This record gives sequence, structure tokens and C-alpha cells, in this order.
Amino acid sequence: MILADVLKAAGLPVSLADHAKLPGQEPVLPSSFRVDAVAQASIAASALAAAAVHHARGGPMQTVTVPMRDAAIAFRGERHLRQGNEPAREGWDSIAGLYRTRDRWVRLHTNFPHHRAGIIRLLGVEGTREAVAAALAQRGSVDFETEATAAGMCVSACRSQAEWFAHPHYEAIAAQPLLIIERIGDAPRKPLPEAAHRPLTGMRVLDLTRVIAGPVGARTLALHGADVLHITAPHLPSIPALVMETGPGKRCAELDLRTDAARFAELVKGADCVMQSYRQGALAGLGFSDEKLAELNPGIVVTHLSAYGVQGPWANKRGFDSLVQTATGMNAEEAAAAGEDTPRALPCQALDHASGYLLALGTMAAWLRRAEEGGSWRVRVSLARTGHWLRGLGRLENGFAVKEPTQEDVADLLETHETGFGLLTSVKPPEHMELTPCYAAMPAMPLGSHTARWL
Repeated sequence: MILADVLKAAGLPVSLADHAKLPGQEPVLPSSFRVDAVAQASIAASALAAAAVHHARGGPMQTVTVPMRDAAIAFRGERHLRQGNEPAREGWDSIAGLYRTRDRWVRLHTNFPHHRAGIIRLLGVEGTREAVAAALAQRGSVDFETEATAAGMCVSACRSQAEWFAHPHYEAIAAQPLLIIERIGDAPRKPLPEAAHRPLTGMRVLDLTRVIAGPVGARTLALHGADVLHITAPHLPSIPALVMETGPGKRCAELDLRTDAARFAELVKGADCVMQSYRQGALAGLGFSDEKLAELNPGIVVTHLSAYGVQGPWANKRGFDSLVQTATGMNAEEAAAAGEDTPRALPCQALDHASGYLLALGTMAAWLRRAEEGGSWRVRVSLARTGHWLRGLGRLENGFAVKEPTQEDVADLLETHETGFGLLTSVKPPEHMELTPCYAAMPAMPLGSHTARWL
């Protein structure tokens, strides 16, 4: 059973799966990969972890229901986000996407200004899609990927599955667990607070993540009652539409770790978790290595998201969901299954969303371990390893028998709220908790709307 394997990966009792109801069947979204099953299993596992925390605090155990359709649509929440009556697409760059090269295809991710500027600089062209296409048509895909990676840019050559399996980084990914939960320091046992009306009431999370995966993980904890304080800085780029989609339940503060290290250290001392998606060593370079965080606050849980893991030749390679899909053969295999020549993306950012729920799952599993045996803990999740899990579940022969869901098709799964961005329509939480319903205690707000302090 897929759910049981995920619970086992988090070190949680497989018997928790007995408290889950998982109605529905594949396919919901058009894909040859089992994205619907991964959506349902990852969301259900995180919800069961919240139920287990609630139970460990003295509350009754509860049933968790995650319909497959609800889960699959939640995995494409950013596609169904509406600001007023219009799709919220602010932040998507004009030159991002797929291009033909001399020998195959490459995918560029240029939604951050410095990534866009770096690609234009490497190609030596004006910043138009036509100019970029003409330049890339003269390049070899792997050669340009290698050049861009060395320059810290975000580019993936489109590989076949066989080419990915032969790649030197594949072995490193295949050898990693789906979830890495490891003790990084000694600390006394820290019992969970007594039962409250929500599973994570009283738990504090510093969210230092951006884009989709990390913010989804932090949002998940907020929807179960955690006090999530999202920290960003004025000089860091963001994608506004994703801030809107992943912001419910969080407070958003600005703090520049380069100049406000003392204030950040004080926040760390009051936190139960620091969740981050910086490149390996980046936060340590600002004086906040995992060991330093554990020194500041013995018993803290440090949760990491990376694109390609922390071992192997691509350990420091920048990446996003769409790039990992392309680099690891998924886009080529999806196109082949659909009978198409152009690389075909999955129907949702499945690696991002699944990884986000795995981050939340790992965080809660680590809190349970901290309560039982003490210690400071580190949780690691990578997009590429999540993709390896998805691929390992096999393929669907009838995966393209369903059509792409429209906004009207999913109207029953949407809700509308007044937010700091005006009226937003978004996908409802897909996990249905019998006793402690998921909800956002506050609406999505613009970055910097709150003070950098704990409630």
C-alpha cells in the first residue's frame, strides 16, 4: 500500500493507515504517471501525522478522509487560483519554458530576475523569446545545461528515462530514502503541549522557503494550527501568485539575515522548526548552520528542501519541479505515452506539492520523536527523490482517458476569501479531519505584512 510505505519512510506506525479513508480512483488528471495516487498518499500521510500529534497530546484519535479527486486538484492549486475573476499569473517570465536546441530540447526557469539576467548574459542576446530561441537552436542541450549549471542558472536538458538512469547523479538519488530524518544533537525530551482544539496549536515554525514545495509544507502545518512565521527579505525575489496560493494561515515578516542576525537568532530560540529551501551551505554561510540552530535552541527541528538531494554530482545544482521533471526523463516519457514529439510536462507540479506534504510529514514525525526521546532533528526532502518515488509506482495505460479539469469542473472544490490581495478563489484543503478540520486562521497577506515576532 502506497500510504503505508510513506508512513514507514517517516518512521511512523503503519497502523496509522487504518485511520484513513481514501475514496476515488485513477486517473483524475491526464498523465501516464500515478500523480493522483502520490497526491492522495502524501496528503493523507501528513494528515495522519497531524492526527497522531493530536492523539499524543491527549486528544482522541480521528479518521482522516482524502478523496483522490480532492487531492489531485489540490496539487494544481496555483492553476485554479483566481484574483477577483482573473487567473493569478503575476510573476511568470516571458522567456521561461521549453526550447529546441541543436540536438534536442532544454527547459529554462527564469521567473526570478537574476536567473533571467544570467541566461540572457550566457546567450548574449536580447531578452525576447525569439532571440533566446534562435540562440539555443545553435547550442547542444547538455553542453548548455552544463554551462548554465556552472553559472548558477536554472536549465535542464530533456533526457529520456534511459539517459537519466545512466546519469551519474541517478545512483545518488536512488540510494537516498524518500524522507531523511536524522538526529543532529542532544537535547532533553520536549513533551508536546497538552491537547488543544487543533493538532498543532502552540507549535512555532519559521518558514524560510519560496515558490511551491516549501511553502506548501509550511502552509500544511499552519492549516493544522501551527503559528507559522514566513520570513523573507526585501532583496529576495518572489512569485506573487504563489505567495497568494501558499499564504493562507501564515504571518509574513521581513528580516534580512545579513544585517538582522540577532533578531533572527531570537526567533530561532522560540521556534519548534526552521523550514528552509536554501542551497546546501547557504544558511550556514550566514552564520546559521544546522548545528548552530541546534545550539541556539536544543530540540529544534530543521527541515530542508533541495532539488537534487545533498549527495552526488548535482547536490548543489539549482532546480525547480519543472526542471527536475525534464532532467530526469519524465517529460520525454510522458510525451511518448501520449504519442507526442514535444516534451510533455506532468499535469501538475507533482514533485513540488508531494515534497511539500512530505516536509510537513517529516516535521511532525520529528516532533513526535523529540517528545519521546529528546534530541534536535533534521528532515531532508528532495524533488528528485520524490520523482524517483513517483516513477517507481509504475504507469497507467489509460492515463490520458480523462480531460484536463477546467475551473468549472472543480467549482465544488473551491472557496473564496477576502485577503490582503483582495478577493481570492482557491482550492479547499483536501484533507478532511473527522475532529479537527483544516482551516486558515488568517488569510493570505502580502510579504512583510507582519512583525517578526512570535504571538
